[in-house]
Amino acid sequence: MFEKILIANRGEIAVRIIRTCRKLGIKSVAVFSEIDSRALHVQEADEAVFLGPAPSDQSYLVKEKIIEAAQKSGCQAIHPGYGFLSENAGFAEMVSAAGLIFIGPSAPVIAMLGDKIASKNLAIKAGVPVVPGYNQPVSDPEEARTIAAEIGYPVLLKPAAGGGGRGMRIVHGPDELASALKAGQEETRKAFGDNTIFLERFVEKPRHIEIQIMADQHGNVIYLGERECSIQRRYQKVIEEAPSLIITPEMRKDIGERACNLARESGYSNAGTVEFIMDTRGDFFFLEMNTRLQVEHPITELVTGLDLVELQLQVADGQQLPYRQEDIVLDGWSIEARICAEEPDRNFLPSTGLVTRYAEPRGTHIRMDSGIMAGSRVSVYYDSMLTKAISWGKDREEARMRLVEALNKFHLEGVITNADFANAILNHPAFIEGKLSTDFIEEHFDQGVMKIEPPMEKLELMVIASTLIYHNRQSLVRESLKPMAAKVGPDHRPEVWHQYVVKGEKNIFSIRLLGNIDTHKWDIHVNDNYYEVITPDFEFYRRRLKLLVNGRREYFRLQYRENFFWAAFCGINRILEVYSPREWELAQHMPKERKTLLDNVVRSPMPGLAVDIRVQKGDRVFRGQDIVVIESMKMESGVASPCDGEVDEVLVKIAQAVESGDVLITFKP
Repeated sequence: MFEKILIANRGEIAVRIIRTCRKLGIKSVAVFSEIDSRALHVQEADEAVFLGPAPSDQSYLVKEKIIEAAQKSGCQAIHPGYGFLSENAGFAEMVSAAGLIFIGPSAPVIAMLGDKIASKNLAIKAGVPVVPGYNQPVSDPEEARTIAAEIGYPVLLKPAAGGGGRGMRIVHGPDELASALKAGQEETRKAFGDNTIFLERFVEKPRHIEIQIMADQHGNVIYLGERECSIQRRYQKVIEEAPSLIITPEMRKDIGERACNLARESGYSNAGTVEFIMDTRGDFFFLEMNTRLQVEHPITELVTGLDLVELQLQVADGQQLPYRQEDIVLDGWSIEARICAEEPDRNFLPSTGLVTRYAEPRGTHIRMDSGIMAGSRVSVYYDSMLTKAISWGKDREEARMRLVEALNKFHLEGVITNADFANAILNHPAFIEGKLSTDFIEEHFDQGVMKIEPPMEKLELMVIASTLIYHNRQSLVRESLKPMAAKVGPDHRPEVWHQYVVKGEKNIFSIRLLGNIDTHKWDIHVNDNYYEVITPDFEFYRRRLKLLVNGRREYFRLQYRENFFWAAFCGINRILEVYSPREWELAQHMPKERKTLLDNVVRSPMPGLAVDIRVQKGDRVFRGQDIVVIESMKMESGVASPCDGEVDEVLVKIAQAVESGDVLITFKP
């Protein structure tokens, strides 16, 4: 086995690989950019090598620097992780030419399977069903219209290179085709250095099912079950689970063997994932093959009991796979939530900043794969994923409930994340019932919020948590104001009912408490419902509150927001206003707050780089028209005009760095 390897990546995947290396006694070498000098993966590794400035094309994507770092550090191999250079055939070839081992498939295999057109033709040869389409590059809009008319709308424009949904565009009619083709070509050129686009039929409401395979250099190929990755946003997976509810043992064997046939046909070795989509009739179609470890590999590890990184290292070392297909047994269920720096209620715009507080949930069968800690800096330069929360259970519901509780306990401040949005998905009735498709988020959520009303019971539990914090704080204040003589001796305070009114958005709750801080036991009425609550030591640690409600353990995240509380529970967020009955009565006579909205300027909705300015002084624009494009965390977002009007001044230039709230464009009054 290797003595030392270099990890050509950053963040949580670098930390993940380092920990397997440590388990196997292999020394690890990290690489880092200027902005990552204090990152977690740098601290976890045995050694670290500086690459260059923050932009990835000056650091993590500079092949020569990475290979030089490996050679100078005395490494025998390079693990690419995922993203960056993990599917770059040129890099794999350079690694081999430098006398190092690339922990992944060979360069020719990466090139063949990384080209979506070539891989689709290979799948046909291997007997794997594919989506109908045109398997040749398309660059001319008129040619694309002719081909699309033959395929039938809607069509999907797909980049031949790369993955992760970069450059993909759904086109519903001929009028959309030219602009979609141009946008797709530009995005895939920036992401992968290749703007080749091809067309295929768009399968509506599909499920995304993928097969994890592992192959050695001796012709042995096995599949490790499937993963369901249907919960996606902009082709980026949010929730993954293994196995899938809809896959029978017979189906698993069928698509698993087909995935292995494709691997054999290509001469594949190491870890790989064959992705399929399944239409509403239950028919499977080949999507692509990812020639690397997947982000969601932990759920396969939890249901198989295998360490996929360890298997990767063994295969790269020339060893035979230690398992045969009949040795692979799936045990239980696993679900993963990707925690990303983004704002769901602002159309998932990227979020940046300094992580000021960070506490991971702990518990039986909970795993956190994280690349951050308190003090980590989240910048615009890299992918938005910060950490992954993964659960295991003996069945799907147990795994789901464990992950819900873990996300209720997950605490990160300083950067806005999608953690509560992911939790809301897990709590949605359609998810619980297993009614999944790649349209799930669009169908059930609007700006990161469920389209259905949250269960009243969950709102009442949030009210209980906030009111207890408020009540106990008020009790401590009252105690501190008592004369000293009154505080001497045992506490014989009588138990009396305490009444409050709580407002949460459009809901008004009447709540009565019987109990006190010393007994830890409370009888609570919220409207007409009764709850028995125990506050064990009244734990309010790192802004998390633990309660036993009717015998069930519940965790809440709470923060003071001026005179009120912000509460999060099971994917629901609320500002809760707690009043005494007299305060509530007086509040009804307070004047309503008036808000004014200035719409004669365009402000940047996020930090990033201005990559396109589509207007100039004197241009007439209409409300909703994209007039500036901001790039942040590998994603381009159009900034729309808030009004109809005439441009007065353009205050930003292409390639200029901007912060949230910066004025980009002004309009004439």
